[in-house]
Amino acid sequence: MIRSLPNSKAYTWSFHVFVILYFVFLFAPLLVTCVLAFNDSNFPSLPWNGFTLDWFFSPGPRRVGIFHDAQNLRSILVSFETALIVSILCVVVGTCAAFAFEQEHFPGKSPLYFLMLAPLVIPGVILGISQLLAATTAGTFVEKTFGLDVEIFRPSFWLVVLGQFSFITTFVALVVAARLRKFDRCLEEAALNLGATRFEVIRLIILPYLRPALISSGAVAFLMSFENFNTTLFLVGSQPTLPINLYLQVRDGSTPVINAISFLLIVGTSCLALFNLYLGRKES
Repeated sequence: MIRSLPNSKAYTWSFHVFVILYFVFLFAPLLVTCVLAFNDSNFPSLPWNGFTLDWFFSPGPRRVGIFHDAQNLRSILVSFETALIVSILCVVVGTCAAFAFEQEHFPGKSPLYFLMLAPLVIPGVILGISQLLAATTAGTFVEKTFGLDVEIFRPSFWLVVLGQFSFITTFVALVVAARLRKFDRCLEEAALNLGATRFEVIRLIILPYLRPALISSGAVAFLMSFENFNTTLFLVGSQPTLPINLYLQVRDGSTPVINAISFLLIVGTSCLALFNLYLGRKES
């Protein structure tokens, strides 16, 4: 489409209709969920019965709001701890991987790069099942051979961390590598010629240049870990994350407290996205 050419009224009208329908399709379910978080009803659905804040602040016993719901608060804390650890590990390891793959002389670079991308195209269900089977097999071997019961080899918090780390790291590495390709190597050479060590070049020149990519990829890694369901479902132990806990509640029937949780998550992720956008514009 050549933008400088005039468009017919039919094209302009259909384009605007498409844009409106597209965003309605995307945001209408989220808007309905947010509205129902304040619905004075015992069911997480229409009709509208009036405004209430019970699903946020009610201590019970007839209604229990999210800020008094110990089970949901515990699952939110588990998801936050998991996402924080996973995002930190992914940023550190993903950045190192980006440095490695940007080296000119790297034996086996192409096949290893392909293997790094594999977790992104493998379905999360397959990843979860394969990681569970691998961990179970390793745990059985260690227990029979050494008589040790290692927690990381059975469904647990740390197995969830490792499972999510295995595929989220790839995304971080790709984002950091894309930024690293734009780095002017003359700056590195000039610093080395002026007497800087390799570590000082990385710390004082390259890492500040990569800061926008590190922040954005870390934020996305946090969100990917926080909302992950497919892989986590097979690896979770006695400490369910928020998505797993919400799935169990929806399956067994729940109250509009689910809408209240969704409202808080939508607001929280929106603020994080806006903050990330602000930092990106500030750095650029």
